[in-house]
Amino acid sequence: MNTPRNQETLARALRKAGLRPTRQRLSLAQCLFANGDRHVTAEALYAEAVAAGYPVSLATVYNTLHQFTGAGLLRQVMVDTNRSYFDSNTSDHHHYFHEETGELVDIPSHAVTVGDLPNMPEGAEVSRVEVVVRVHQRAS
Repeated sequence: MNTPRNQETLARALRKAGLRPTRQRLSLAQCLFANGDRHVTAEALYAEAVAAGYPVSLATVYNTLHQFTGAGLLRQVMVDTNRSYFDSNTSDHHHYFHEETGELVDIPSHAVTVGDLPNMPEGAEVSRVEVVVRVHQRAS
């Protein structure tokens, strides 16, 4: 989603994605999309929404993030079994995950070459390959 700045632009974008622009969805969309591409956890978005005065529950934040992902407005990036981020940049790209800080950083798609994929199961085709490169600070 481009970076819409007002409620009507957000409402149009949600409708175009097949989502009803409820007050809570609009509030969370404002947090997510008002300032360009970003990576956010559900907990961080919840804290941001509460700080902005939006009356939402953590469950609503999770549900909305999954609805936005299903509608193609976000990508979910799993960094381990207990943590995932939601990425407002839905273009083809990869990520660095900084293990100490929890920061997720984009890697342009052309900077990673993936080869020798296994044979696909019968009737399947590759829809996307996502690479998460885990990094940590070198010991001094």
